[in-house]
Amino acid sequence: MIAVSDPGQDDRPAGAGTAGLETPAVRPPVVELRDLWRTFPADPPVHALRDVDLRIHEGDYVSVVGPSGSGKSTLLNILGCLDRPTAGLHLLDGMDVASLSEDQRAAVRGRRIGFVFQSFHLLAHRSVAENVMLAEIYTHPGQPRDGRRARAEAALARVGLSHRAGFLPTRLSGGERQRVAIARALVGEPRMLLCDEPTGNLDSRTTGSILELFDELRADGLTLVVITHDDHVSVRAASTVRLADGMVVS
Repeated sequence: MIAVSDPGQDDRPAGAGTAGLETPAVRPPVVELRDLWRTFPADPPVHALRDVDLRIHEGDYVSVVGPSGSGKSTLLNILGCLDRPTAGLHLLDGMDVASLSEDQRAAVRGRRIGFVFQSFHLLAHRSVAENVMLAEIYTHPGQPRDGRRARAEAALARVGLSHRAGFLPTRLSGGERQRVAIARALVGEPRMLLCDEPTGNLDSRTTGSILELFDELRADGLTLVVITHDDHVSVRAASTVRLADGMVVS
């Protein structure tokens, strides 16, 4: 089992607490994969992921790297509850999400995971604020309508784009559009931000500003997982998981 990190533990022996005080409960990892396989039917079968063990804790900043065909996209789909493992266990906050129905998985995905992709996927005819507000409608359909704009503006402020709230995405730079996409992912207050090549369409200077934003989000306690082929991106993370032929090799 590869444990990326385990914040919150100290050096006291198990069961040793302070007299008169209860030992606080230890929260489960945000993500835990145990002996996980994802096999696609073919002749012979394609083992996209093989015997993957991984544990990611709250506040971790993890990059996942590997060559094309190593299993990065398949792992992203598993982590994001977009696909199910063929065998093994996938736990999210201690819950076996692979056993849930599609509707239950969609609800968990909307509440607990924010997605940022290489392509920004913004609606060109909607303002920046409206793009963020619409994300909340889809991921949190039960959220009260009152305060929706305020929550969108708070998410934009978090990524430094309050002054662009009324703009259309076509008037923004690539870096600004990616920040809108990040704000859209943050508006639901997810437990984990899952990023797929988030700087792939950006120049080096803009990439640096997005990585600085990720550093700030991690400092705020958000858990980040970044799928990337770019070593300049991966070295900014606190830990790196390297895949090859569907297996975690380091």
